[in-house]
Amino acid sequence: MPSSSPAFLITELAGGREMKNWCLVLFVVLCILQQSFLIQVEAQSGFVRTSGPHFVLNGSPYYANGFNAYWLMYMASDPSQRSKVSSAFQEASTHGLTVARTWAFSDGGYKPLQYSPGSYNEQMFRGLDFVIAEARRYGIKLILSLANNYENFGGKKQYVEWARNQGQYLTSDDDFFRNPVVKGYYKNHIKTVLTRHNSITGVAYKDDPTIMAWELMNEPRCTSDLSGRTIQAWITEMASYVKSIDRNHLLEAGLEGFYGESSAQRKQFNPGFQVGTDFIANNQIPGIDFATVHSYPDQWFSSSNDQAQLSFLSNWLDIHIQDAQNILRKPLLLAEFGKSSKDPGFNTYERDMLFNTVYSKIYSSARSGGAAAAGLFWQLLTEGMDSFRDGYEIVLSESPSTANVIAQQSRKLYQIRKMYARLRNIEKWKRARAIRRAQWLARNKGRNIGN
Repeated sequence: MPSSSPAFLITELAGGREMKNWCLVLFVVLCILQQSFLIQVEAQSGFVRTSGPHFVLNGSPYYANGFNAYWLMYMASDPSQRSKVSSAFQEASTHGLTVARTWAFSDGGYKPLQYSPGSYNEQMFRGLDFVIAEARRYGIKLILSLANNYENFGGKKQYVEWARNQGQYLTSDDDFFRNPVVKGYYKNHIKTVLTRHNSITGVAYKDDPTIMAWELMNEPRCTSDLSGRTIQAWITEMASYVKSIDRNHLLEAGLEGFYGESSAQRKQFNPGFQVGTDFIANNQIPGIDFATVHSYPDQWFSSSNDQAQLSFLSNWLDIHIQDAQNILRKPLLLAEFGKSSKDPGFNTYERDMLFNTVYSKIYSSARSGGAAAAGLFWQLLTEGMDSFRDGYEIVLSESPSTANVIAQQSRKLYQIRKMYARLRNIEKWKRARAIRRAQWLARNKGRNIGN
């Protein structure tokens, strides 16, 4: 056993020193042990909360580096493939990544979670159970998305089709946001997921602090109503429903960050199109705890050069961080960003530049107490997953320069968290000292002290 270990210190001190000195050093040792323990388990203990424009974990501001991995439940549903999930979490943890965003939906089609409204695939659910249990083991918080705007894994199109099969006359996939029958199907899915008891841990999802937040939908869009009223009403209704079941967890809408009618002067910052959402109005809804933004300048400005794309990205992040801080007074999560290796003329240096641009904005905001709290790149894969490659994938072992950029950001944000934790401990110590002094003065009031 190393001579610097706490057990050695206690043994040495027990050999005959004065009791008061032993107690003093024991107190110091216990503080060291407590600090070490907190570093190891902080990411997996306690629910993440919000306080104004900040995330808070265990009483201290919470800043995190993270990733997207939509495939986790799908892969974990096959026990022979679960090692891929474990490897991804292990590699992520090694690089300081502590938040993962993934799907808690797969509606109809091949290997679904939900065969049909209210009918669930237990094997797939057990895959999600494993994901949550394994995330906890590696100290990773999860953001679980509950539906998809797109056809992949079913999406709103599948919900509308289910309702049509029951005699509902629906003319658009956007009826997902309007039709009472479809909304009933979706609410049932919310309730089923939130009240699920994990078959591995025994903990109900709604009571599990491994889950950081729920997401109503991945990138909700309603192009049939660009006024934003349809999406606004839907988010309002569904946020209220989620909170009626689960008051423990945070909730976000899944927005990409496009500005709408409530802030018409801000629409100039959109990438040239609208989708029926409204970054300000949607995120002001009671029950929505924090704002999200996505950014894919290589898709939105595919004909522009890298410098123009980075310029847009910089402005896009600046305006959303300012609005989250000053208007919404809620934390901001950059929930998706990346650069595709399929882009013409792609090179790793340009991708690293984009990551550094995102990370520097988040770090600068966090360091000054701003609203930007985390960035989740799209997407993390592990080795042996070639069929999941979409151009945006990051396999950490194959991308040393990008992996280094990611790890550096994780370290910088961790240092900020440590700084705030120390400040909090100093404040707690000052308050405790003031209380002790007040108690001492009260006990000794009227006595002659010192003679």
